Amino acid sequence: MSDRLPGFSTLAVHAGAQPDPTTGARATPIYQTTSFVFNDADHAASLFGLQAFGNIYTRIGNPTNAVLEERVAALEGGTAALAVASGHAAQVVVLQQLLQPGDEFIAARKLYGGSINQFTHAFKSFGWNVVWADPDDIGSFERAVTPRTKAIFIESIANPAGSITDIEAISTVARKAGVPLIVDNTLASPYLIRPIDHGADIVVHSLTKFLGGHGNSLGGIIVDAGTFDWSIGGKYPMLSEPRPEYHGIRLQETFGNFAFAIACRVLGLRDLGPALSPFNAFMILTGIETLPLRMQKHCDNAKAVAEFLAGHPAAASVSYAGLPSDKYNQLARKYAPRGAGAVFTFSLKGGYDAGVSLVSKLQLFSHLANVGDTRSLVIHPASTTHSQLDDAAKVKSGAGPDVVRLSIGIEDKEDLIADLEQALGA
Repeated sequence: MSDRLPGFSTLAVHAGAQPDPTTGARATPIYQTTSFVFNDADHAASLFGLQAFGNIYTRIGNPTNAVLEERVAALEGGTAALAVASGHAAQVVVLQQLLQPGDEFIAARKLYGGSINQFTHAFKSFGWNVVWADPDDIGSFERAVTPRTKAIFIESIANPAGSITDIEAISTVARKAGVPLIVDNTLASPYLIRPIDHGADIVVHSLTKFLGGHGNSLGGIIVDAGTFDWSIGGKYPMLSEPRPEYHGIRLQETFGNFAFAIACRVLGLRDLGPALSPFNAFMILTGIETLPLRMQKHCDNAKAVAEFLAGHPAAASVSYAGLPSDKYNQLARKYAPRGAGAVFTFSLKGGYDAGVSLVSKLQLFSHLANVGDTRSLVIHPASTTHSQLDDAAKVKSGAGPDVVRLSIGIEDKEDLIADLEQALGA
């Protein structure tokens, strides 16, 4: 190619990949091995000492995974990436590099229920404390900042309601506080929103969702924007201070604008161990090749279904940012002009019982705890994904008792609407 920068669809197919040099295989091979042979003793020592790049052990890195990492980094506009076993694993590995016991991070209140649970309960055992802020009130993030604050965490499109977060405004708060902004971009994918373009320093995904896209493989990924100065005020010793396990290397000095991705690999993944299977990496890579096609179909279908529900007498309200009447429509136009995503919620006039009943009557929609599948999915969050929250917290997170969450697939929209119509009528 010329000096022209490849477009998104081209990167989705080609970024990070080359024909296999040994066999000529065009598809990225699955390197299903635990470990790799060293050239000699000096080569082994240089790899273990971070003096050379290469493969040691699949828990730390693998050639199949490396193609996935380079591809997602290219799609997100980052400097480097690290693939791990799940989206939850990505969040643990990211925050392990940033937080010491007693430290705090600020999180948007509108998050996936599993993240709320992880932040509220599991992270307490590490001595990491979450402080909640309201993404509809940017001032609440500013008010939450303390000397112990080490990061801000948001979702670009919030799960379950599909609300759009004002990334640039919260990025301004993070810059003023001198902390990195972490954005979970799972529901948007880089096809709809690239958070780094709007001030994010770190992007995470559950690869299980739209990037993989077929509901068959777990995975997570961390993307380093390469934009944050980790030497600020000695706040981030994992990156700025000498690492005794690597003969005193300072990761930021040595690796520059991809130091955070390296830290996640050689300090987080190495010791915590949530490695992604090369087979799963292969499956997710295959899914990413059709990401632009799928995401556009997801969005077009979702808008049609949301419009149908907005006019149905059984629906009390519809929360979909792609509707002109929605409170997040202006933010959707700014951040996601191609479409407002495929996940949204609506509430039923019959309340909790009506929500549970609807889920049981749908036939084409699959009732399960996932989003981002080619198939359309449905769940009642208050009784499942957000059931650990009290009623007030459910409402604040967008998962009130009368709310049903839909993840719209790539089927014919007329069939999806017909299934909803029969279930609502029943």
